Amino acid sequence: MRQLAFDLPAPPSLRRDDFFVAPSNALALRTVEGWADWPGGKLALAGPAGSGKTHLAHIWAAQAGAVLLPGAALAGADIGRLAARARVAVEDASDVAGDPAAERALFHLHNLILAEGGRLMLTDAAPPARWPVGLPDLASRLAATPTAALEAPDDALLSAVLVKLFADRQVAVPAALIPWMVARMERSLAAARDLVARIDARALAEGRPVSRPLAAAVLDSPPDLGP
Repeated sequence: MRQLAFDLPAPPSLRRDDFFVAPSNALALRTVEGWADWPGGKLALAGPAGSGKTHLAHIWAAQAGAVLLPGAALAGADIGRLAARARVAVEDASDVAGDPAAERALFHLHNLILAEGGRLMLTDAAPPARWPVGLPDLASRLAATPTAALEAPDDALLSAVLVKLFADRQVAVPAALIPWMVARMERSLAAARDLVARIDARALAEGRPVSRPLAAAVLDSPPDLGP
């Protein structure tokens, strides 16, 4: 008899204790935690999807009492009120590029926060100097923003994440399965979360333990994107 599979994982924890430190992110973590000494009061985090930018932004928000918002929301934000928070993180900040209102909003937010000795964090896949903004004054300020680069997760980081994700679900897996998965999966933390969820769901649905054949079947199947 097939079991009903209820995939109800908790959202990923973005606490400092759950951040896995590896060569790909150690320097960025140290820079974020040294936020009181950021040159010019600002920092950009640049790295591919799944490299840990959002986790680091939340770590900083918790430590510094910062507010987070997406770059796409800047055009409609109350910039004066936002700047009054003194510590702000803008995620996917290059989304302002090409939108004159959003570019002006980021320009004013940048100036207001730094004029009062606050702190500004920007995150994106690319360094700020490469964002195609049209406002020259904003472009010059972005070009002068110190940047901490994150690399795609290495084998050690992906292995640690997979082990924790399975443990969080109380799923026992053969030790040899972890390096086997790391060698074949998409190299991102988001992909790790999705893959573990799909493997767990399939094991529950089929009533069998997690194994290499089961993991292989999941890896060979496209994710269910829903209707």
